Amino acid sequence: MHRRDLLKVGLGASLAALAPTPVRSLDADSSPKPPDFLADLPQRLCVFTDHVDDLGFSYVEVAKQYGTLGYGPDLTVRGGGVVPPERVVEELPKAVDAFRDAGVPVPMISTSINDLADPLARPTLETMHRLGIRYYKLGYMHYHDVAKWESELSAAAAQLAKLGAVGQEFDVTAGIHNHSGASIGGPLWDVPLLLDEVNSPAICSYFDPAHGTLEGANFGWKIGFQRLIGRIGMLAVKDFVWEKSDGGWRSRWCPLGEGLVKWPEFFDMLAKTDFRGPISVHIEYPIPGSTPAERFDNCLAAAQRDTSYVVAQLQRAYGHTS
Repeated sequence: MHRRDLLKVGLGASLAALAPTPVRSLDADSSPKPPDFLADLPQRLCVFTDHVDDLGFSYVEVAKQYGTLGYGPDLTVRGGGVVPPERVVEELPKAVDAFRDAGVPVPMISTSINDLADPLARPTLETMHRLGIRYYKLGYMHYHDVAKWESELSAAAAQLAKLGAVGQEFDVTAGIHNHSGASIGGPLWDVPLLLDEVNSPAICSYFDPAHGTLEGANFGWKIGFQRLIGRIGMLAVKDFVWEKSDGGWRSRWCPLGEGLVKWPEFFDMLAKTDFRGPISVHIEYPIPGSTPAERFDNCLAAAQRDTSYVVAQLQRAYGHTS
């Protein structure tokens, strides 16, 4: 993709945002949606299993603990995850059965897949289809040379287009996570450009307000969200603060509501859209514990605290307090 072509894509997206659209924008009627948005929340709210990946527990043990929590997993199906990706065909069905036996669904999985050339890509998507899992997080692609951002973004779009075609075949949707830093998708203008270029219903935004705030704390995250309304299929929820140390300013993850993300404002904005996808709560901050079992229990307590925070914010934003 040439520079002028990429800029045309960006300009086209900007103009399209000004055109009439059936999706409600943030300038539309500001009254909250009916509380039925929350009716199936237990089927969509989930907790990322990344924070227990290194504790040595099987998916059966993790499932039992999540059953007590009352929410399913955003299940790691990648190297070092709860489900080994090289055994996805055999093990993912067993893991899903374990969570369902514990009374919770598996709304989404997190993978390292970002290229159809990956030999695990097609088996993973086909297995998802058989199990009724609709959403998966893509693996990360990165900028390696800022002077070559156009060609690197174009190469990413080409990879995503191929995944989108297979995703449509299996009725599964891939989410581009706007991870801050050198990740493609981190700059808040990346994802709209990629989605415009790929133009596939099987590729969506996996919107992360915390990483959006890291890249655009004052207004950038808001305009990034606005540009993606109608194309956000999944949400990642976490919080952070800035800290100054001898090495300079650094971000540090923290429990929800204790950081810089403007959650009331974000959820008020969300309530004016038609979003109905998975909401994945990420426990990225350090969890204490002298043994794996103690740390796992503390992880569960942290997940209970953070999911309760999300539910309270959604109840407030959607006008439902019962």
